[in-house]
This record gives sequence, C-alpha cells and structure tokens, in this order.
Amino acid sequence: MMQHFIDWFSWAQGWLFESLVEPFLYHAGLGEYIEDAFEGVEWFLTGVCELAALYLVLRPLEALIPAQKLGNRYARLNDFIYTVIHRLGLFSVAVFFTLDPLLDRVAGLLRLEGVHPFNLESLLPGMSPLASFVLYLVVLDFFEYWFHRGQHQFNWWWGLHSLHHSQRDMNLWSDNRNHLLDDLLRDIYMAAIALAIGVAPAQYVLLVSVSRALQSLQHANVRLHFGWFERLLVSPRFHRRHHAIGVGHESAGKGTLGGCNFGVLLPVWDILFRTASFAPGFPETGVRDQLERVDAGGNTVPGRDYGRGFWRQQWLGLTRMIEFAGRKPS
Repeated sequence: MMQHFIDWFSWAQGWLFESLVEPFLYHAGLGEYIEDAFEGVEWFLTGVCELAALYLVLRPLEALIPAQKLGNRYARLNDFIYTVIHRLGLFSVAVFFTLDPLLDRVAGLLRLEGVHPFNLESLLPGMSPLASFVLYLVVLDFFEYWFHRGQHQFNWWWGLHSLHHSQRDMNLWSDNRNHLLDDLLRDIYMAAIALAIGVAPAQYVLLVSVSRALQSLQHANVRLHFGWFERLLVSPRFHRRHHAIGVGHESAGKGTLGGCNFGVLLPVWDILFRTASFAPGFPETGVRDQLERVDAGGNTVPGRDYGRGFWRQQWLGLTRMIEFAGRKPS
C-alpha cells in the first residue's frame, strides 16, 4: 500500500513538473531554477496530501464527537483559506531553504577561523535515524514553547497573535489562522534553530509535516483527551484550555498577559515551568475583549472586532500590534 502511494506520488510530481512547471520556467527565462522548482513541486504535493488527510480523518471526528456546536460556518471556510496558504505555500520550508545557503556561508567563514559549527547528533554518535528524528523533535519543541510564551508575554506580539485566539468556532483548520507577520517571525526563528543544531533539509521537511499534523488535531473541534497520556502529548482538550476565554491567554483571569498550556507538542515544558492546566471540560474559545461588556455608566459596549475575512483580519492585526505596543507592560 505504502509503495503504491510512493509510486503515485513520484508519478504526480514528475507529471506536474514536466507538464506545467518546467515549460513555464524555460518560457520565463528561469532555467537556472529547475532543480529548486522540482523540489518545490514535491513540497506542494506534500501539502495537498496533508490537506486531504486532515479532511478525511479529522472532519468525520468533528462530526462524530464535537466539542461544541459551531455557530459560524464561514469561520471554518476562512480558516481553511489560511491552511491552504500555509500548507501549499509551505512558508516554513521555504524560509528554511532560504536561510540554509546563508548559514552555510557563515559556517564556512567560522571554519576558516578554526570554529566548527555545533551539530546535535555529534554529541551522541551512532544514533539511529529514528532516534535522531525524535531528538530533534524534542529540542525544537522546547524552543517553540518559549517562542509561544513570548507571543503571550509582550503586548505588541499579543496584538498579532490574538488573531489566532479570536476564533470562537475553533476547528481542524484553525491551527494556521495566524497573522502572516507572526508566521514569518516564527518560521525564521525555527529554521535558524534547526540549522544551528544540524537538522538536514529532508529531515526538516518531515519534522514540520509531523508537527503540523499533530497541531491540526489539537485545534480540531473534537471532544477528545488522552487520559494519563495527555501528560506526554498535547491533546485537543489540553490545547483547547489554552484557547479558553479569560484563561488561556490571561494570568489567572486577572486580565494581564500570560496564560497556560503553551506546549506545542509536548506538555512536559508546561509541567516543568508551571504553566500546565489539566482541568477537565471543553470551554468556549476566543478572546475576552471580543465579548460585549457593560461600562461604569451602565452602557453596553460591543466587543472588539477582529475581522471576518482574511485581509480584514490581517489589517486589524497590524493595527492591534501598534495599539498594544503603546500599552504599559503587563
């Protein structure tokens, strides 16, 4: 079965490249990019397969055991647009391959000065490919935990990241509902760390793919937890609490930045740094200032508008970043 899929994938990659991409490149005078373009077709097809697998596996689960009844069908469609842009555009992988030659030059200059770049695998020689993959996954997850903490700690950064949390109808496509600037910052950060610790290009593609698949499961609208195993792998219930109104993005409900359950794949970092919450239940998701409130004069004040469509959400994210940057530190 797996061999048939590999054969089909190779055939599709070759056909798409030879029929569409290669003729276009030669017609546009971009023949020097042929090799990179062939790899690009592979990334594109990988994204297509990811989208199909997510829909075929997670969509039935959402229908069978939903965590909540979705009130806005358009919200799911808009999140799907984000996912298509992210998975088919493969921002994470593109940034990695952009930084790779740059850091190779830096490494070459360091060698001339007698400084040898660090390689994580060299600390444990003789590791199997699987052990190496798991090691890199754990190390990258540790750094991503602290990146996520930063998104919830600095006012200007929360202005961008709050777009991700503003989804009141969280669903399987919500993982990629992010501001493009926020995505760019994260992808540069993660790619630089991966290159710094010696992750090979092919290995990075697989690491990104596995991480994204698990994060899509975490955001899915499913009433699902892993029991005791929830302390080893982030579950939809564990991550849903991170998105809970007044809990996941605030310190003890006091209205200041902070929150809980920042782990991307592994809850161990939340446990070690005391940001874990294994409370039961599947609370409503969103941001507190989306809710209407009553001011001191008894007047009803509408909640903040986070935008309905893609471009509106992107614009409002920038305006929030500027607005929040002027606030006093939490």
